[in-house]
Amino acid sequence: MSEVIIIGLGQLGRVFAGGLLRTGHTVIPVNRGDDMDALEKSHPAPKLVLVAVAENDLHGVLAALPGRWKPRAALIQNELLPRDWQAHGYVDPTIISVWFEKKKGIDAKPLIASPVAGPGAALLCHALTAIDLPCREIAPGDELLFELVRKNLYILTTNIAGLKTGGTVSQLWAQHEAFARQVANEVMDIEDALTGVAHDREKLIAGMLEAFDGDPDHACTGRSAPARLARALQHADAFGLNVPTLRALA
Repeated sequence: MSEVIIIGLGQLGRVFAGGLLRTGHTVIPVNRGDDMDALEKSHPAPKLVLVAVAENDLHGVLAALPGRWKPRAALIQNELLPRDWQAHGYVDPTIISVWFEKKKGIDAKPLIASPVAGPGAALLCHALTAIDLPCREIAPGDELLFELVRKNLYILTTNIAGLKTGGTVSQLWAQHEAFARQVANEVMDIEDALTGVAHDREKLIAGMLEAFDGDPDHACTGRSAPARLARALQHADAFGLNVPTLRALA
């Protein structure tokens, strides 16, 4: 039996569950409050353990994951960086940078192909492709890190800049490019500090604009935008970074 554990059955978790069921896997759901240690005894060797909880719940789940499940972990959270899993001793988890949007009552809508790396990459790509969501396998290491930072740049720039501009991502770039670049550069200062890597900024901007083109009418801000700004400023303070545009927005 090919079992996949999914921890967190929110909008994203349910999309992955649908793809995994379509490709012949048995999905074992784990909801908030379930006893993971008891479930591990019943399901000791799943193909994958997909952690599909919100960003704020990630570290608690990673700390509590049963021992036999840890080498099988797959992570899909936004604002994800290697430091997040390395802090809990995870060496080579499967990581997917999700580039589709799923809202209640609406089918999942892809912006660009979602890159995935690690031991479970083929399994997840097969599952997403089966439900018409584009996916591509990439290498762990530098290629994965670039993709994680690109996604963070997209989310943080649009959410944070949108607190001032509102509107869509295409309007942000067409009408407020200079301001959006200021926000993006300060976000990249933070990402460089968090990763210890000086990233190619024009390549990251080009990657962000590719995603803009994938869904030009995507709204810049959502409910999580103020919290994303607050987290960005906490990171900036921790590294002593000068981020005047972000501070003015706060």
